[in-house]
Amino acid sequence: MTKQLLDSVAKRLDPAHAAVMVIDMQNDFCAEKGYVERVVGKDTSACRAVVPAIMELVEAARDRGVPVFWIKANYDPDRLPEAMLVKQREKSAEICCGTGSWGNDFYGVVAAEGEPVIEKSCYSAFVGTDVEEQLRRRGVRTLVFAGVQTNVCIESSLRDAVSRGFYAVLASDCVASHTAPLHEATLNNVRFLFGDVLDRAAITRVWAV
Repeated sequence: MTKQLLDSVAKRLDPAHAAVMVIDMQNDFCAEKGYVERVVGKDTSACRAVVPAIMELVEAARDRGVPVFWIKANYDPDRLPEAMLVKQREKSAEICCGTGSWGNDFYGVVAAEGEPVIEKSCYSAFVGTDVEEQLRRRGVRTLVFAGVQTNVCIESSLRDAVSRGFYAVLASDCVASHTAPLHEATLNNVRFLFGDVLDRAAITRVWAV
């Protein structure tokens, strides 16, 4: 049986089949003196700044029964795709978000009891994880993306989601990057071809109906 096309924002964001995916809100990507600041040499203040907005979006989702999925990076070298490992080692042999490290811990966000916390070892949340199976079991059709970095793991995960048949909504004020032009480029690219770009107020207004 062919599913009905979700041909409006209201249909796509229906709490009955939407979920929030929060990606990589971890110390190594967001905190002062985390891996990105210390090793990559980028300012992550924009990543820290979106924490309150993300938690507001998450609380709104919880209020409407919209499931929240928490994605965490674990970049232990023996878990990475070879090409990804080589690019990281061009910068440093230091491990980003390694097992048991401070850098692996959440930054500023809190998962509720029972909410899935899924580790990935690739830029996309869909590679090497069971997140797609978990989403399908819950009947999820639309993913609302939040977290960091907009132009890397958010974009990689969002593109994979669309390729797998999910609808994608990018929560524009709940994502951030250490490189503002690339952040804006992803927002423009998603808006152009891959999905909806809405701020959290627009998203939560749909959920409030």
